[in-house]
Amino acid sequence: MKEQKIDFKEINKENKQKAINIINKTKKSLTKIADQNDDGKFDKKDIIKVTNTIKTNIDEKAKEIEIKKLQPIFPADIDDGDFLIQKFIRVADRDKKRSESEVCKGSIGYFTSTKGIRLLNIFRDSIDFFGLSFYPDSRSEFYYVDPSDRDRYIALDDYFNYLKAERISELQRIAQDLGAKHFKVTFVEEKSSYSDRKINAHGKITSADSLDITSNKENEKYSKIEIAAENDFPGKAPIKPTLKYLLRDPSIQNLITMRLNEDSALTHQKLMIKLSNSSGLKENDAIKIDAILRGMRFAGNTTVQSESKNEARRYLEYEIDF
Repeated sequence: MKEQKIDFKEINKENKQKAINIINKTKKSLTKIADQNDDGKFDKKDIIKVTNTIKTNIDEKAKEIEIKKLQPIFPADIDDGDFLIQKFIRVADRDKKRSESEVCKGSIGYFTSTKGIRLLNIFRDSIDFFGLSFYPDSRSEFYYVDPSDRDRYIALDDYFNYLKAERISELQRIAQDLGAKHFKVTFVEEKSSYSDRKINAHGKITSADSLDITSNKENEKYSKIEIAAENDFPGKAPIKPTLKYLLRDPSIQNLITMRLNEDSALTHQKLMIKLSNSSGLKENDAIKIDAILRGMRFAGNTTVQSESKNEARRYLEYEIDF
């Protein structure tokens, strides 16, 4: 059999042509991509269009970054059924950064995040969009929701004192509606701790077993007692009171039920109403609020958590006669 020779020159020519064909196809593809005006070539007009497209994409990306950073809220957002107004909110004037930002034009507020806790900031000039009312007015900065009205917010500095006064007023109305002849509301505050240690005649603390002469030094349970309200009435047939802040208080509900019972022989009742049961602002919420205030560098002479703890030790003693 005759040996067949391989022509390497022909093979190289063929491979070279294939490579050229691939390059030409690639050039055509690139020209087609870059040819923005469909004239079959890549020219100055195409460069301008490509540049404008890139600039537009960069501008859109920059806007996305700025929106993510400034987190503006628009009227259309609050019309969304998923938009929820938090219990703790801030009312603020428009800051320079958002006033000058294109992405914030037409905004009515914004969100901020502090230590993973999201806060709704409402612009003072856009309050009407949210359908909320504020006590005592909208000139304060931080507010917490009224526990009896989801659309009403109370200034944080006034929160506990305001609710205390409102519940005292409600107890007065309850007494009048139930036909009481006399009622008294006494505000009492339980001590955070009290001691039942025994001390000897020389003033030294010792155990009970080793004492010769002792005096039991247990402090009073309540550190603050004051009459908050008291009144006399001529008495009348009872009607069912309209409750607001004490709506879910079982002792008040029981009082009303007994008094409205036709067979009731109730002439006197004394109740202890714990304020924290109807305040709405619990200690867990107070801890989060304090974290937000610290993160925003708002320092006060007390913390919301300490006020919440104090509220848990406060009672209204309610005495009523029929």
